[in-house]
Order: sequence, then structure tokens, then C-alpha cells
Amino acid sequence: MEIPPRPALFDFHGVSMTKYFTDNWDNIQDFKARPDDILIASYPKAGNTWVSYILDLLYFSHVSPDRQEVVPLHERVPFLEFYMPGFPSGVDELNQSTTVPRIIKTHLPVQFLSKSFWEQNSKIVYVARNAKDSVVSFFHFDRMNKAQPEPGDWSSYLKRFMDGKMVFGSWYEHVKGWWEKQKSHPNILYLFYEDLIENTEEELDKLCSFLGLSPSSESKKQVMEKALFDNMKNNKMANGSADAVLDFKISPFMRKGKVGDWKNHFTVQQNEQFSEDYDKKMKDTDLQFRTVL
Repeated sequence: MEIPPRPALFDFHGVSMTKYFTDNWDNIQDFKARPDDILIASYPKAGNTWVSYILDLLYFSHVSPDRQEVVPLHERVPFLEFYMPGFPSGVDELNQSTTVPRIIKTHLPVQFLSKSFWEQNSKIVYVARNAKDSVVSFFHFDRMNKAQPEPGDWSSYLKRFMDGKMVFGSWYEHVKGWWEKQKSHPNILYLFYEDLIENTEEELDKLCSFLGLSPSSESKKQVMEKALFDNMKNNKMANGSADAVLDFKISPFMRKGKVGDWKNHFTVQQNEQFSEDYDKKMKDTDLQFRTVL
């Protein structure tokens, strides 16, 4: 299949986007959510795939065990705003889906989400990851994903991240926007990637209690085992290798899944500049992140 050239970044209602996430905009905005839908929202590279996989296991592993083996994760958990010629659009996939619940992925900032998710009071799980690991992971992702803008070199990429000139906009605005929203919306569960890594079982319990699930300790153990990073990385149905736009010769889609890998990328000076800028941008919020465990 012919992969089109990398898309350009442009300003879309104040947020940097590419055409692959805005070309179907009216249908995304008019999307009809259901009360039993479960939406997994995050800034890119924050653990969305991981939580999608966990939810898919919790809901469907006992119903159709072969689903895990034969259906790629991006088909099991459609990406709401995705719209690329030659691929089914996220909206179409969701409208044709017969599974209950529908598990849905999005990277949209909170102000862009289709209204019907709020009207239907659908459950939303937001996953947030610290900025330093996010930018490193996003950089490697953009290098290997032909459907993303050209990343350039690391230092210019870091600057672009600080300026919010990334697909789906500013990390700072994204995590803060969803954080503020969850204060008044009990149907949003806000999780941290770092907690998921450090206390997987505790966070899994939190997730289950939010969704009203009570899996047996045996099935919980199986979910945790299957959702281990290395097991997912080797699982062809979950690791992105079934996706034509990803170039694994450059970097794997699931690269390290660690907290603190930013230390291998930031120079001392970059770290100082980044931290100073970070404090300015985050001074108006009580949202706190950990960059090491």
C-alpha cells in the first residue's frame, strides 16, 4: 500500500493538528456516544494502548478468547478521530461495532470531545504521563510513524514540545484541561502512567471499582500477566506491528515503557531550561507528576 507523504502541522481552533485527525471533524463532533461506552483519553504516548489492552482483557478475554489472538488492538479499540484514506475511519468502525461496551480511544484535548460523551455520561479514563518521558516517547514515535509530521532532530523537537507545536497541541494544556474537568465530573477517572508502572495491581483495582467490575483474583492475575510490557511488546496483535504506517526498522512502537528514560536524552542544560519553562506553565494547577520512581 502506498503511504502518503508525512502531513503538515497546522493550527486548528488553537490546537496544532494534522489532517488525519481533522478531516472527519463534523462526524467526530456528531458522534453518538452511548451510556455504556468507555473512552480512554490521553495525550499521545502516555499509556493509552496499555490501558486499552487492559480494558479489552477485562471485558472480553473470557467472552471470546481468540479475540486477543486474531484481532489487532487498533480494531478492538477504535481510534475515534482517526481518518486516513485507505483505512476505515474511527467513527465508521465505532458505528459498526457490535461489542458492548465499546472501548474507544482518543487523544483529543477536553474541549474537542464530542458533546454526546457528556450528555450520555459515558465513563472516561484519562491517562497522564510526565512531560519529560512523554516528549522522549513522542520523539521516537514520530521518527517511526509516517503518518506524523517530520520530527527533525531532538533539540528542535524538544523546543517544539515546549511551544506546544505537537499533534494534539500542548501537553501542558492537555493534561491540565482534563484534570480540571474531572474535578466536576465523577465519570472521569484520572490515572497516572507512573502509578500504573509502580502499583499495577492497585491501579487495576481502582479501574475496576470505577467501572463497576469485580473480576476474580485469578482473572485479575491473568490480566496483569498479559499486560506486562514485555508480553505486550511481543504480542503482534498489541504491539503495532500490524499497522502499515509504522516503520519498526527505525524504532519499535512499544519502545521501553519505563519511567525516567528522559535522563538518557536530556542534556543538563536542556533539563534546566525545560524545568524552568515547566514550572511557569504548570504554576496555575495543583496537578503533580513524578519523573522518577
